[in-house]
Amino acid sequence: MSDPQPASVYDLAHEGEPESLATFAVLVDNEPGVLHRVVGLFAARGYNIESLTVAETDRKAHTSRITIVTRGTPQVLAQIEAQLQKMVSTRHVQDVTRDPNGLERELALVKVKGIGAERVEALRVSDIFRAKVIDTTHESFVFELTGAPSKIDKFVDLMRPLGLVEVSRTGVLSIQRGVDVF
Repeated sequence: MSDPQPASVYDLAHEGEPESLATFAVLVDNEPGVLHRVVGLFAARGYNIESLTVAETDRKAHTSRITIVTRGTPQVLAQIEAQLQKMVSTRHVQDVTRDPNGLERELALVKVKGIGAERVEALRVSDIFRAKVIDTTHESFVFELTGAPSKIDKFVDLMRPLGLVEVSRTGVLSIQRGVDVF
């Protein structure tokens, strides 16, 4: 007797396959409910959104750009991309992580409390990472840092033992190198 077939493609287990991060840039019509439908697509299938950034990009064309960072197996990521393509309001989907011309950046504000040696070390580390001091008191700094998400993660990890108090991150933004338009 053979194994029963799964009821749907969502029942297929892909155990043992490595998960990876993927960044999708989605150009959509700028209209009420579009973001809700995109987020609903993820929620309905049990996919997590690790970063979400949305803004209007062209008033005349009435478009917005949604940048989504998610994690999954290659099959799951392909399914997500296909579902995003099928949405009525979607004009274009790009997998930035697979595009050799894709750039990803994030902005973070990092508050560090410290005096004495920890304060000096926090300033030294911020200089190495090219973080800008945007606020200072006798006992704290607020640093502004832009770069790849991994760079921000490393900066936060180094600041943790030096008195990290708070982190605020924008979420990932993406764009393509060169003259080609999304």
